[in-house]
Amino acid sequence: MKRFPADCVYQRISSPLGELIVVVRPKELHGILWESDLQNTTTAQTISTLEQAKNNGLVTEVKRQLTQYFQKTRRSFALPITFDGTVFQKKVWHSLLDVPYGETSSYQQQAERVGGKEKVRAVGTANGANPISIVVPCHRIIGKNGLLSGYAGGISAKEYLLNLEKSAENIPQC
Repeated sequence: MKRFPADCVYQRISSPLGELIVVVRPKELHGILWESDLQNTTTAQTISTLEQAKNNGLVTEVKRQLTQYFQKTRRSFALPITFDGTVFQKKVWHSLLDVPYGETSSYQQQAERVGGKEKVRAVGTANGANPISIVVPCHRIIGKNGLLSGYAGGISAKEYLLNLEKSAENIPQC
């Protein structure tokens, strides 16, 4: 379930993984959602109350940086992000930004970084509620056994993103 402030706007954009829904305020990125996120009634209702963005500079910049990422010429994002969530969720989401491009971490390792290994389930739940997919790289979090598990965009999208980053590791960034 993802909720956004009433003054946000959204725009659907194309990606190699299908359509994404970008949610912004004039100077802040609040969300990058998957079509599957709209299967949640609360998320779908929240999006339906927002206006569609037209000629929005931040949406244009998000599209540009995502395109570069998918073309393997961008390894990190330079976007103004704002998290709408609980204190714990925000802590978990901020910790995702510390997982380097092309690398992975386990849910347990992430839990230890944000408060203790006993919080592994809470970390998994918070990652599942991450409102800013790809830019805030929850796809880099895997099971401690090395297996891919849980991802709002689906396991195939998670695998695609990890493979994209692995294949671009030795390509210099422009």
